[in-house]
Amino acid sequence: MNRIVKKRRLAPNVCEYVVEAPAVAAKAKPGMFIILRVDEEGERIPFTICDFDIAAGTVTVLVQEVGYSTLKLAQVEEGGYIADFVGPLGRPTDLTEYKRICLVGGGIGTAVIYPQAKYLKSIGKSADVIVGARTKDLIMYEDEFRKAAKNLYLTTDDGSYVRKGFVTDVLKEHLEKGEYDCVMAVGPMPMMRAVANLTKEYNVKTVVSMNPLMVDGTGMCGCCRVSVGGKTKYACVDGPEFDGHEIDWAEAMARLGAYKATEKEHVCRLTGEKR
Repeated sequence: MNRIVKKRRLAPNVCEYVVEAPAVAAKAKPGMFIILRVDEEGERIPFTICDFDIAAGTVTVLVQEVGYSTLKLAQVEEGGYIADFVGPLGRPTDLTEYKRICLVGGGIGTAVIYPQAKYLKSIGKSADVIVGARTKDLIMYEDEFRKAAKNLYLTTDDGSYVRKGFVTDVLKEHLEKGEYDCVMAVGPMPMMRAVANLTKEYNVKTVVSMNPLMVDGTGMCGCCRVSVGGKTKYACVDGPEFDGHEIDWAEAMARLGAYKATEKEHVCRLTGEKR
């Protein structure tokens, strides 16, 4: 059992959870993830490590409430317990060979790029950060990024905050000036695909963090397979980060949506909503 030390709502359907997990915190690195179960009958769901504190023995994750298990997690109050919190899993990110880095986050993807921004600043390689969201209410970690980033650029689809447009609009302006030698993009698959297509035009190395369906997190089930450069990779053990220019995006997006109807049915059972 792992205790939820702190819980705070960052957006209408997004909560930040600080979880007591000293063994995980001791080994955690940016880019790695955990798998949790809300209770003994719950499914295993993966979340990227957003932050960690070795001294306090805590790990932070951001959770968007989109399905049965995440809605069930939202019902656990601060101070409550969840059944399992396993990790850290996956390969840590290593961007140290690059000199001019841009981190691009869309929506909940800010959970992945935030620890990168903190780490890069700690080693004297502060990165530019571009954060995009549908509307102002969905911009997360603005204050934290201002402390960790070299430059922070914010954009909203509806123009409700700072500037109207997409992360690709901002990124293109800087790519045209030749400002970056590496871009890391994390967010919804359509957004990551758009970033990868853009950076390919400028021959800029691009890293993306994949979030396919996952079960065991050890590479045994094969559920999280992704086609990268024509080869089958597993997000849980080979990733979750890959070269964005080599991802088979059509296949990845089709697999991600395979169980949406089933998930909707389970959400309806939990909330009582009509399908």
